[in-house]
Amino acid sequence: MPRVNKICCIGAGYVGGPTCAVIALKCPHIRVTIVDLNQARIDAWNSPDFHLPIYEPGLEDVVRKARGRNLFFSTDVDKGIQEADLIFVSVNTPTKKSGVGAGSAADLNYVELATRRIAAIATSSKIVVEKSTVPCRTAESMRIILEANSKPNTRFDILSNPEFLAEGTAIKDLFAPDRVLIGSLQTSEGKEACQALCEVYRNWVPNDKILTVGLWSSELSKLAANAMLAQRISSINALSAICEATGANIDEVAHSIGQDSRIGSKFLRASVGFGGSCFQKDILNLVYLSESLNLKEVAEYWKQVVTMNEYQKRRFSKRVVDTLFNTITGKRIAVLGFAFKADTGDTRESAAITLIRDFQEERALVNIYDPQVEHSQIWSDLSEASPSMSLETIQRQVSICSSALEACRNAEAVVIATEWAEFKTIDWQSVYAGMNKPAFVFDGRLLVNVEELRAIGFKVAVIGRGERL
Repeated sequence: MPRVNKICCIGAGYVGGPTCAVIALKCPHIRVTIVDLNQARIDAWNSPDFHLPIYEPGLEDVVRKARGRNLFFSTDVDKGIQEADLIFVSVNTPTKKSGVGAGSAADLNYVELATRRIAAIATSSKIVVEKSTVPCRTAESMRIILEANSKPNTRFDILSNPEFLAEGTAIKDLFAPDRVLIGSLQTSEGKEACQALCEVYRNWVPNDKILTVGLWSSELSKLAANAMLAQRISSINALSAICEATGANIDEVAHSIGQDSRIGSKFLRASVGFGGSCFQKDILNLVYLSESLNLKEVAEYWKQVVTMNEYQKRRFSKRVVDTLFNTITGKRIAVLGFAFKADTGDTRESAAITLIRDFQEERALVNIYDPQVEHSQIWSDLSEASPSMSLETIQRQVSICSSALEACRNAEAVVIATEWAEFKTIDWQSVYAGMNKPAFVFDGRLLVNVEELRAIGFKVAVIGRGERL
């Protein structure tokens, strides 16, 4: 594993400056140089009176303790690159103002310029770390540029290490982070580079707070986290409009909602879609209330939550069709689970109903198994979902089975629609033996051991997971 003795950070802005200042403070054995082409900014970082270009509570104390010891600020970008073992790329990625994607896409010009500079200057192997907020798979572009322009015997390993700083508490966030996220290619070299950066953070961050993931997951996690946070603000703002129109108190509503432990770290598990008696019904009630109060934008906002849920179901069923060579006509599909979630017999708004209806429309044959749902309930739900079809017609396409093994027999594909615990312990070897080949498993609940199933011979598709390497 490469050892990091010298770090260079390209970019002395809000992210690079405080982050690497804290690294220098916590890692006195590592020389940290922050470089920037902006002379005025570097002069401010080096100012005798510590009139820094960024104000953050606690930042001045950090710089006072580390500057001149093992923390340095310079405009000599080339020297910083040449001497470093590890290089943070922490440049600005503003929203594009013109051209393709104007108003929404990130302008990656500075990222590319920094990457090309690294390739042009480096004469020894480097670990290059994305610190800027970038679109997913930006590291791939960086890797292509570095490899195309690298000198002989010079290797570059790229990591993603997004920041999760809040202005006003950045130093506190850096001293005691909720998590440090490091993404790498899942190669032996990529994992070694990842561990080298982990060792830097382990100087003050507990090991259980350091999360190592795939490179693309790390890039996307930053955008997703901000999107989730922004969504919460928009959600409470949408509710505030209703409060104003009805006389409710947004602080009281927010406090009440905040007592629900699920509105914390939970409910961040991808699936084929939510169901049950409450979510969709209550959201649609909120839509109707908003419309009746002439709050069109609020109504459209909440309606989109339901739209996205339906989209998730349709997307999953379409993935089944697309993967099975664009047709499932006459093919047998085993659907494991009919309840809207595990440990209940409730089927209201269950994702399985939508999936099976879509499979019926594609003229597939469907085998269903659920350990708790009554057969009569299944027939009732399927009849309601396809009102133009008689029960007899439905029963010519659909069969209800008494076990998972029975449901999978002679099937082309297995679809996991409910996260029942017993589906984790299925005898997949026996399932595979009884299926038509190639045998497919579509996991809509993140339940199966993908590597284990693929070793048996299954073709496996899991919701929320891409297959690109």
